[in-house]
Amino acid sequence: MRPVSIRQWSPWGLLLCLLCCSCLGAPSPSTAPEKRPGSQGLRFRLAGFPRKPFEGRVEIQRAGEWGTICDDDFTLQAAHVLCRELGFTEATGWTHSAKYGPGTGRIWLDNLSCSGTEQSVTECASRGWGNSDCTHDEDAGVICKDQRLPGFSDSNVIETRVRLKGGAHPGEGRVEVLKASTWGTVCDRKWDLQAASVVCRELGFGSAREALSGARMGQGMGAIHLSEVRCSGQELSLWKCPHKNITAEDCSHSRDAGVRCNLPYTGVETKIRLSGGRSQHEGRVEVQIGEAGSLRWGLICGDDWGTLEAMVVCRQLGLGYANHGLQETWYWDSGNTTEVVMSGVRCTGSELSLDQCAHHGTHIACKRTGTRFTAGVICSETASDLLLHSALVQETAYIEDRPLHMLYCAAEENCLARSARSAPWPYGHRRLLRFSSQIHNLGRADFRPKAGRHSWVWHECHGHYHSMDIFTHYDILTPNGTKVAEGHKASFCLEDTECQEDVAKRYECANFGEQGITVGCWDLYRHDIDCQWIDITDVRPGNYILQVVINPNFEVAESDFTNNAMKCNCKYDGHRIWVHNCHIGDAFSEEANRRFERYPGQTSNQIV
Repeated sequence: MRPVSIRQWSPWGLLLCLLCCSCLGAPSPSTAPEKRPGSQGLRFRLAGFPRKPFEGRVEIQRAGEWGTICDDDFTLQAAHVLCRELGFTEATGWTHSAKYGPGTGRIWLDNLSCSGTEQSVTECASRGWGNSDCTHDEDAGVICKDQRLPGFSDSNVIETRVRLKGGAHPGEGRVEVLKASTWGTVCDRKWDLQAASVVCRELGFGSAREALSGARMGQGMGAIHLSEVRCSGQELSLWKCPHKNITAEDCSHSRDAGVRCNLPYTGVETKIRLSGGRSQHEGRVEVQIGEAGSLRWGLICGDDWGTLEAMVVCRQLGLGYANHGLQETWYWDSGNTTEVVMSGVRCTGSELSLDQCAHHGTHIACKRTGTRFTAGVICSETASDLLLHSALVQETAYIEDRPLHMLYCAAEENCLARSARSAPWPYGHRRLLRFSSQIHNLGRADFRPKAGRHSWVWHECHGHYHSMDIFTHYDILTPNGTKVAEGHKASFCLEDTECQEDVAKRYECANFGEQGITVGCWDLYRHDIDCQWIDITDVRPGNYILQVVINPNFEVAESDFTNNAMKCNCKYDGHRIWVHNCHIGDAFSEEANRRFERYPGQTSNQIV
């Protein structure tokens, strides 16, 4: 893969540092870490949730920006060096595939290679600072020995206790707080500007511009932790304000509180523009390059351009979310701008401006040339937000040995493991891990398939249309992240199975009806329908992770992709399976793993 270079606009350094902390909480106030030989002014911290103080995702601050390390070529020797940078004596292990959750912002190091004796990570070999072809799903973590280096003064441990969700712009969203390792919302009773300002400052922003009530940033799901919060405005944390702990009967998610924070002006929206669209919310993307006195506008190559890149453009322009990322824009007039000045753009979706994404730098490489194959976007102030009901997965998981003569349709749709092709059809059976999936739309726009009805695919065997070829991914992973079994679910039918009390159903698949999930409704795929499983026939007994990812290819835009993945602990003894600790997005704590090992029968699901 071609090496990529990263450029940056300096006004964003401070703001990125602030915003990278916003989804996990601000660093706890303390003294800066002790400078050590070779560290060259870098700062280090452990982040992620849940975790202990000596483990987590490794984050490095360089040039005022926090970023992560890719797990490619990562070893225990690199973990030793990083643990010493963090003030611990040595490493006892390391993790890959974002076990502690994906980070945000830059990926500072890739292909990191250390001998283990280096005084600083700067002495290790790598692709260079900011040169990476990874995504944050590959963030590396370390597990350090809980023993401090003598005289080391620690500092930058993030404590993951307030966050914002559902906002279309940086510094706004639904307020969620962490209690007993569970995220929950805040009821808007007595919610005011003083309380909102405490939240904004806790997340590293300025004071609050607006205190929002009535779930204006979308409704949350699960617990409501706080109500009647009364702050003076000077508290360091929302938890320091007098408040009332509530029960489910005291408030509903239709009253979830939110905030809009004041942010410093950076002017980066002047470095990018849309042209040729029917409105200000759509068009071909143009970026400004060059130095003062020789500035010019240019186009972006459409190769591999998608939803994540479009999200960054819409955010940078202050236009909310991306509805679509377009690789062809021949139907939009490019005017006098015809030069392609950027290619190979790859974003994680969390960047604040396009220049923070990886790209080819000054070397332009486009597979398809001409202005018709340049990047475009369609932006929107609202977006859907899908969330899997994780508790239902845990409650409904079980094993079935299903005869092969009942699996012809499933085989036609590639819902079985590869070894099924050589099975003695129609004799024998496949062992299937079954579970139900209940998928809620918590956003502020309906979830609609990208393809129109004219392009849906009819499957004769099952007798239905697929509006999305892959709607969910199902995986069985080893504890270190290696995939040992997989499944997928096409959108057999996206419809409103049930809705909240005050919401009417809009989508129904009968009679070739429109497909989608309305805001405030959910779609239920029961455990007993075809392909709602993972074929584990070839899986050996052991401890595993069950992972479910909704909308895995980012085919449909959402306001938040960080909550699209669910993980569970699994213990399989060859005859039975126990599914435990299912939750959205975050990794597992070691304590949870130990409890699971001691009490394997507490959530027993018997074999059928």
